[in-house]
Amino acid sequence: MCLASAIATIGTNTADACTGITLTAKDSTKILARTIEWGGSDLNSQYVIVPRGYTAQSYIPGGVDGMKFTSKYGYVGLAVEQKEFIAEGLNEKGLSAGLFYFPKYGKYEDYNASYKAQSIADLQLVSWILGECQSIEEVKEAINKVHVIAIDPRASTVHWRFADTTGKQIVLEIIDGKPVFYNNELGVLTNSPDFNWQMTNLNNYVNLFPGSAPSQKLGNTEISQFGAGSGFLGIPGDVTPPSRFVRAAFYQTTAPMQDTSEETVLQGFQILNNFDIPVGIEFSKGQVPANIPSATQWTSATDMNNLKIYFRTMYNSAIRSVNLKEIDFEKVKYRAVPMDTQKQQPVYSIKVK
Repeated sequence: MCLASAIATIGTNTADACTGITLTAKDSTKILARTIEWGGSDLNSQYVIVPRGYTAQSYIPGGVDGMKFTSKYGYVGLAVEQKEFIAEGLNEKGLSAGLFYFPKYGKYEDYNASYKAQSIADLQLVSWILGECQSIEEVKEAINKVHVIAIDPRASTVHWRFADTTGKQIVLEIIDGKPVFYNNELGVLTNSPDFNWQMTNLNNYVNLFPGSAPSQKLGNTEISQFGAGSGFLGIPGDVTPPSRFVRAAFYQTTAPMQDTSEETVLQGFQILNNFDIPVGIEFSKGQVPANIPSATQWTSATDMNNLKIYFRTMYNSAIRSVNLKEIDFEKVKYRAVPMDTQKQQPVYSIKVK
């Protein structure tokens, strides 16, 4: 798929979605986990290894002639459609960065050719930040030095989640051409509307609580729950971004804390099972555009303290990981590798004797 059609297709279809959560282990390690959805086609996702000193250049409208940037830090990224478009990643200093679709909200500044050398495409911002920064403070300083632009005016805007090893996490949205930062103490992010709206909307669910609702009298009739979990009766079950934000917030905050970071990573994948989106739910009957197993193309988890990034895909639910501590970013060569060499879920036969 060529660049222009890839950007336009990903950005304009309604079948794009992302759900992000944050979990904390008993040793205070924070795990960032997320999904990425796109029901329109196979995103041909890759994991990308980027060494220190690697130089890239940003796309601008009409070509690849924008800002040049050289990685100060090595990093591992998970890319969609093209190896340059990293949607989630972790660098060797423990900085995590990811983009989430943000359609119909936010507005980048218009591209100005006189700022070409300081202009970076929204889908390449994660790559630049991972190679440039090691803390949230550095992220904020860096963002204020560049012009974030769209490659194609038909494409959706995005917003971003950044976190570092101190536990700080922020959301970046560009509103009327200006960067706006929000402290994300909850650690949840989905898509539109804006982050402040999503946080305010949680107040509509003040009645929800973990566990079971007590029996009560309705006149002379006693009513009681049918089964466990009735305290969450009324939690929204659809796949719209506001509903996913609410579910993610309640599932995340009621999850029991795990002893270790690895157990917390596995817990993150289990929670995000609830956010897998079947392809058919997002399209009218008979109008599903692609023969893919799921609109949730991959799910990832990032352990910033132990420098590991994990992922599984719609083709293979086995969890794979990359340990950044095992990579010599001074010597390793740049590479982009398909997440799936075989696009079919492996099934293992149990031999009974």
